[in-house]
Amino acid sequence: MIRVPQVRVVDEDGAQLGVLPTGEALRLAQERGYDLVEVAPTASPPVVKLLDFGQYKYELAKREKEAKRRSRSVEFKEIRLKPKIGIGDFDTKVNRAVQFLEEGDRIKVTVQFRGRELTHPEIGRNLLAKFTDRVKDHGVLERAPLLEGRAMHIIIASSHKPKMREAAPGQPAAAPATTTEETPVAATAATAAPAAPAPTGE
Repeated sequence: MIRVPQVRVVDEDGAQLGVLPTGEALRLAQERGYDLVEVAPTASPPVVKLLDFGQYKYELAKREKEAKRRSRSVEFKEIRLKPKIGIGDFDTKVNRAVQFLEEGDRIKVTVQFRGRELTHPEIGRNLLAKFTDRVKDHGVLERAPLLEGRAMHIIIASSHKPKMREAAPGQPAAAPATTTEETPVAATAATAAPAAPAPTGE
């Protein structure tokens, strides 16, 4: 319900109709078969528009869904290595990491120690240094080697921009960093709210 006495009216084609009494604006919307919706409630006077409120909400939801579906998002991927990893497996891990980085993702590269391997942490450091050097054209070291328990890891940030992602069927899309949508504040009824009674001298 619009409770202000006057509103600035925009018609269904986007034309400015000027400032009108709220009751007159409501009648105009009703005569043309539209709803009267506040699109800028903080303006003075508030801006209203003649439109099909149901269709308007549908279009807003559709645009928001499309924006989320195509939003840019950065994912966190993990690559796991073993101290005695073979050359072929190491190359495969590097190639996989490059793919992640090219998509704009950050990666955590972990060396998992087992048994007595933990007595030689320098093996893990050397392996991670070699790994970092192999992907240096696609990412930068964000966190130096850190030993936690039986695992040593580094964080590598991508030097590429995040790619547009398509949400998988049935999965929610990542929220965009910022979205700006015009949101209707109120759909009015066919009549304006009655004005408050003037104070009397009693």
